[in-house]
Amino acid sequence: MLLYLHIPFCHRVCPYCSFYKHTPGNTPVGEFVEGLLREAKLRIEALEEKPRTLYLGGGTPSMLSPTHLRKLFGGLGELLDLQGLDEVTFEANPATFDVAKARLFRELGVTRVSLGIQSFTPHVLEKLGREHSAEEAAAAVGILREAGMPEVNIDLMFAIPGQSEEDWRSTLKTAIALQPDHISAYNLTYEEDTAFFESLRRGEVSESEDVNARFFLLADEMLKAAGFEHYETSNYAKPGHRSSHNRGYWRGEDYLGLGPSAVSTVGNLRSKNIADTAGYVRMVASLGNAVEEAESLDAEQRRLERIALMLRTDEGVPLSLVDGAGVGRLIEHGLAEEKDGRLVLTLAGSPLVDPIAAELV
Repeated sequence: MLLYLHIPFCHRVCPYCSFYKHTPGNTPVGEFVEGLLREAKLRIEALEEKPRTLYLGGGTPSMLSPTHLRKLFGGLGELLDLQGLDEVTFEANPATFDVAKARLFRELGVTRVSLGIQSFTPHVLEKLGREHSAEEAAAAVGILREAGMPEVNIDLMFAIPGQSEEDWRSTLKTAIALQPDHISAYNLTYEEDTAFFESLRRGEVSESEDVNARFFLLADEMLKAAGFEHYETSNYAKPGHRSSHNRGYWRGEDYLGLGPSAVSTVGNLRSKNIADTAGYVRMVASLGNAVEEAESLDAEQRRLERIALMLRTDEGVPLSLVDGAGVGRLIEHGLAEEKDGRLVLTLAGSPLVDPIAAELV
């Protein structure tokens, strides 16, 4: 069982991000934290299996003040043995914390910080609407190391409008030199309800599969050469530093999502919380939960999801779950190979994981 907490607050809404988020606005952060803890108490206590990992994402969790962080983790500590969890990941943006606050993260039980850096190239950061500079991003890694953080991940993005191949190479080189434990390298996707999607719709920017593939292969080459293991389509880890929480998702473990817009899958029941922070606080206060949608998943739905997720990993998907004819075509074209009864994508197939998954089902 995995536990996810959604913290929706951001100083600024980035033009590429489709997650539910907003500036603090009219919802007092203290009331939100109280609501989150109320939902956590009622829903965690109802679980038959207790969470083994905790992930705080957003939004920007590192925006929370030390007072609110202490209250949140203190309340969670009454429900869970935080020190006994496999992993406690905390998303943070550079320039939202200093050494003292980073030490607080560690004191509260955080074992892994995922830094939303995205690029070390100034004009690319500006295009992405990021608030930090390349220098602040690099300094943030050092701050976390000084604070004794056991694991540091750097999030990067490629195929961004105006980003050259040399920009991407330089960003990768800088990231590698900072010696993080983990690097996530995401291909930009144009999601609905984002400014980037509207630019694409108007024809102001365009997508290129060739550019996507070149940038993907460059990351694979450089990161592997630097000692990182490519264990999921977008994720690279130094030996012993693969994300336990994210691997749980890809393997199809149950997960409980708390906070506005958060999704849960427990057994065959999938539910989603209301994507409205003020409404979330009101619903939790009156009902103890903020579930807006719920559905029962059948065996076929779970099978299809397992294929789509497991195919992204270096473990691959059991052959018993996939269509035999499709498997043969993929192997024939060099996009996948069979390993110990599992179908594993090759380097050529990895960037095509989504259309390949669609073909297999």
